[in-house]
Amino acid sequence: MTGWLGLEDKVCVVTGGGGGIGRAIAAVLTEAGAKVALLDRDADSANAAAKALDAKGARAVAVACDIADPRSVDAAKAQVERHLGPAEVLVNNAGVLAPGALADIDLAEWNRVLSINLTGYLICAQAFGRPMLARGGGAVVHIASIAGHHPQGFSGAYSVAKVGVMMLSRQLALEWGPRGVRSNVVCPGMIRTPMSESFYQAPGVAEARAAIVPRGRVGKPQDIADAVAFLASPRADYVNGEDVLVDGGFCAVLMAQAPRPGFDPAKAK
Repeated sequence: MTGWLGLEDKVCVVTGGGGGIGRAIAAVLTEAGAKVALLDRDADSANAAAKALDAKGARAVAVACDIADPRSVDAAKAQVERHLGPAEVLVNNAGVLAPGALADIDLAEWNRVLSINLTGYLICAQAFGRPMLARGGGAVVHIASIAGHHPQGFSGAYSVAKVGVMMLSRQLALEWGPRGVRSNVVCPGMIRTPMSESFYQAPGVAEARAAIVPRGRVGKPQDIADAVAFLASPRADYVNGEDVLVDGGFCAVLMAQAPRPGFDPAKAK
């Protein structure tokens, strides 16, 4: 796998690297031979993740960073370059989820979510992407969500931010593709992570969610990480401006919910 992906010694930056999906992405990239910088506002989580990777012989560094703050991102970029070298891959993964009904959501909270989940992606793309453009090569992978395809009610700015990430990626693909830098999106479905774990603590939720996914299970961070590693690698050199759903087929079941008189699914098996 290491040789197949062609990521050996490439410098990869993963934002939100201390969280569930971010940790999994960093682990898969280091397994493929990459050098990885884990950026996170939670310095302790990032340090713990980097130390776990170092213990396995990987080259990983933790960098405290608030991606919504351009000065913090610039400082993180300088630190990454000092320890590992210029980034060749950026994975925009950091994000927050804040509930709220649109009828009365606080505007400051709306803007906070957008600043991290959308504007922060642009800030990081600019900071780490400009050297890629200067070199004439690189890859950016953004983590969006199926909530960007189908609105997730009472989640404040979350769905709006995620669909914005999808368009941001396409625009970057259009503008940067001719200069050698690809931009793609991975849209996770229902993935069990520390951020969503509270949902699964309610009785029956895990089983109910698994039952409506054609693959028959709730996703794991590893599922997202494997897709990211491919898009980040030279193996995906002709993949640009794409949106890859990693949801076990969940988004494909919409029509299955519509009543069909005279059709018995049990007899079709």
